[in-house]
Amino acid sequence: MIDLVAFIPRAIGQSVPLLFGCTGEIITEKSGNLNLGIPGVMYVGGICGVIGAFAYEQASKGNMIGILAIGIPMLCSLIGSLLMGLLYCFLTVSLRANQNVTGLAMTTFGVGFGNFFGGSLIKLSGSDLPTISLSKTSSFFSASLPFADKLGWFGKIFLSYGFLTYLAIIIAAAAGLIIKKTRTGLHLRAVGENPATADAAGIDVVRYKYISTCLGCMIAGLGGLYYVMDYASGIWSNDAFGDRGWLAIALVIFCIWKPGLGILASILFGGLYIVYLYIPAGMDHMEYKELYKMIPYVVTLIVLVITSMRNKKENQPPASLGLPYFRENR
Repeated sequence: MIDLVAFIPRAIGQSVPLLFGCTGEIITEKSGNLNLGIPGVMYVGGICGVIGAFAYEQASKGNMIGILAIGIPMLCSLIGSLLMGLLYCFLTVSLRANQNVTGLAMTTFGVGFGNFFGGSLIKLSGSDLPTISLSKTSSFFSASLPFADKLGWFGKIFLSYGFLTYLAIIIAAAAGLIIKKTRTGLHLRAVGENPATADAAGIDVVRYKYISTCLGCMIAGLGGLYYVMDYASGIWSNDAFGDRGWLAIALVIFCIWKPGLGILASILFGGLYIVYLYIPAGMDHMEYKELYKMIPYVVTLIVLVITSMRNKKENQPPASLGLPYFRENR
């Protein structure tokens, strides 16, 4: 049997990058922009945070101030992710380039960008291994509540995480409320459903597409920062992110474009992603562990089929998703 007290915190830790990426992509897609560059954005967010942390650790010479140790990497991560969002919007909204091609190109660019600067920092640090360790900065990001260990299983399951875990949940819950309950959310949904009608009603379509996409990229970039500084204990190695960016995009479909539902869905995905590690040793089906890694994608396909068959409008993607808006055709 799986030890749930050990399994659930690992699943939640695995889910946080997915939740950041999923929330950012939902906000982006609600405006009608399909950003397949989220894996690249998360990669850039991670490496920019590493660059900021590395520079501060070198400059502080070990005398690190907590607010700066956290603030500088976060600021660098947000700026890097913002620039990726601006690049995507300039190409797809202003120049009306194909969104699918642009997103895939940005993923390739983001991974290459991260590997280039990651490799450069590894050389600068003089490490004998193909990694760079920022354990001092990581200790600030991964610090949990001091009384969590005294509360037994409750503290371990609910209180044993760094602040970015709780920030991811807060952002997802706030995004769900804003999209569903506020005038800004109504305008955003109108832009995603029918930009021509929204434009005729006086809504600035271009502004909403730019702001939502850039904000979505900044949130997704925090997923990359969390992975390096918290989940990986401050250790950067090239190509270490795996397929988490693509899982975040799949999660958008699974949670039917609802950020609040994405909180639970990301934990489920995080658990499914690592469940093969908890298969008891010596069991005959251990040789099929690669098939267990496919479970999140299989579940997503099943959900996609079910939601398509039920054909409920609230469970469908925005009507103009992936389509460029030509105001001249209005």
